[in-house]
Amino acid sequence: MIADRSPSAAGPPSSARDFPPLAIRAQLRWALVRPIVQRIAPARTIEVGVGQGAMGARIAALSGSYVGVEIDEDSARRAAVNIAPHGGVVYNEPLAAAPREQSDLLCAFEVLEHIEDDRGALAEWAQCVSPGGHLLLSVPANPKRYGPMDEFVGHFRRYSREALTELLTSVGLDEVDVRLYGSPLGYLLEAVRNRIDAKKLAQAHGQSMEELTKASGRTFQFGRRSWFSAVTTACVLPFVYLQRVCPGGVGLVAVARKP
Repeated sequence: MIADRSPSAAGPPSSARDFPPLAIRAQLRWALVRPIVQRIAPARTIEVGVGQGAMGARIAALSGSYVGVEIDEDSARRAAVNIAPHGGVVYNEPLAAAPREQSDLLCAFEVLEHIEDDRGALAEWAQCVSPGGHLLLSVPANPKRYGPMDEFVGHFRRYSREALTELLTSVGLDEVDVRLYGSPLGYLLEAVRNRIDAKKLAQAHGQSMEELTKASGRTFQFGRRSWFSAVTTACVLPFVYLQRVCPGGVGLVAVARKP
């Protein structure tokens, strides 16, 4: 059971491709993440902050072995159900407490911005990567875009491409590649989220950053077999391709190598 440190039971190998639906922004992100994971072809993968496991299930299917960690109990429980059929395990605890070996790939999507000591977190993550392995992460882009949406889900900051590159190199990583994604649809999504979350902030008065962070993995997620998620995915598909040619973006995907 994930709540008492045991991993979720691994299901059959990832021949079954019944993946949980991705949230809209995650669909835009996955278009960049998938080819990177396929190129690396990791034998061992660790993911920090798996949320409800929609991305993790897809990465587990592309990895030899997969271990995910998630501090929110409700999200970890759902992630275990989503990831187990693809051969992965999920622990409901911080990375430092979870059983793990050095990995060929460590992933952390929309996690670093939730951590006050981001440099210290990156250094810890880098220690979990084997020499020649890679760290792959995503963060919200452009500090000037920090708004109610960021505050409501417990973000300490947003990042510029230059700042993220400097952070990754400062912990000893090289071959850093940082790319923007999400234009133009991401701008509309953020405008809507900022209006909604500005109202929610008034009701969330007094909640700690940790509480806001834990809840963030459950925000704006689709049901597993929701007709709405199927329709939304079809509508988002053109924007997945459009972001390749539209300048700018609302998020950054970065990959770096450990020498």
